[in-house]
Amino acid sequence: MQTVDVGVPPTPNPSPQGEGDKLSIWWDLAMTELQPRIPNAATIDVLGAARDWLSRDGQVAIATVIDTWGSAPVPVGGQMAIAADGNFQGSVSGGCIEGDVIIEGGEALADGKPRTLTFGVADETAWRAGLPCGGQVRVLVERLDKDNGGDALLDRAIAARESRHGLVIKTKLDDASRTLYERGDANLPEDIANRFRTAKSQLIESPDGAVFVHALVPPARIIAIGATHIAQVLAQLAALSGYEIIIIDPRTAFADPARFGAPDAKLVAEWPQDALPRLGLDPYTAVLTLAHVAHIDDEALKLAVRANCLYVAALGSSRNHAKRRERLLAAGITEEEFARIKAPIGLDIGAQTPAEIAVSIMAEVILAVRGTKKAKG
Repeated sequence: MQTVDVGVPPTPNPSPQGEGDKLSIWWDLAMTELQPRIPNAATIDVLGAARDWLSRDGQVAIATVIDTWGSAPVPVGGQMAIAADGNFQGSVSGGCIEGDVIIEGGEALADGKPRTLTFGVADETAWRAGLPCGGQVRVLVERLDKDNGGDALLDRAIAARESRHGLVIKTKLDDASRTLYERGDANLPEDIANRFRTAKSQLIESPDGAVFVHALVPPARIIAIGATHIAQVLAQLAALSGYEIIIIDPRTAFADPARFGAPDAKLVAEWPQDALPRLGLDPYTAVLTLAHVAHIDDEALKLAVRANCLYVAALGSSRNHAKRRERLLAAGITEEEFARIKAPIGLDIGAQTPAEIAVSIMAEVILAVRGTKKAKG
């Protein structure tokens, strides 16, 4: 392993005869392509690009943000894939830092050695290096080889993402050796099981040296049943909070895009029992029944309580919930399954209006995803 401390990387000054200068070539490639790519980094499929390049070239470099301090544009866990021809996808920071990482990626492809880069930037030079207010970023750069399990690693990561099951990878910094965990594994260590819930990636010190724990888990999403007034506000709150939201309602007059001010909200004009199996339910999905119509809400609740969803809740009073219990038990739901339904929905903040109820619901979803600060210690 190589550990490199970097301030603001110096700009190479290649001579006209320096076409064979490897460092200059990598720098030119980095600086030529850097600016147009960074704004779209969040939408780029880094793992997919890495898999394609690995298949084509037999190797690919992966750069991963393993630690940050202060201000950093890309959070811990952010990644960049670097191909043998100098092409790259993704982002680990920006500006001169990113250019230097690309150069180191080329070196890692050449010698196969993992390296940890540490960038510390003072406030007066922070903007030049892509750190808006100064700070520190540590990046692990490693080579994946097709003949040494790199393709299997990327295949598992992509499959876990597409199935929304998640994957946690522990990587030793000194030799880039890895241990992989899936959510359904038996006897998961408590720390790993907790990371499937919190999605927190972290650099930790262990008896065997520094280890990066990378939680590759899907983002939490919300499925709301019933395109009601509450759902209209909830869609906007979810968008502002960075959550994907899907709203299902078989009543086409309700599931009308013109009624929703959140352009990212997905409206599905189908019955829940038809739409939910296609969308898939998983431990990263919150299901909320807001239609307040038994033959619409009940079908969604039957599926949600049996799918180990992150959060299942239903709108309605205690009296309505008692009637709901009778209906669902008669339909074959067990007492244990019924107990998973949170009712009344939302945190108790005395909410009365549709907007206030939507706020209480969004707050409770965030609580289910993040947990309390007290619980985290």
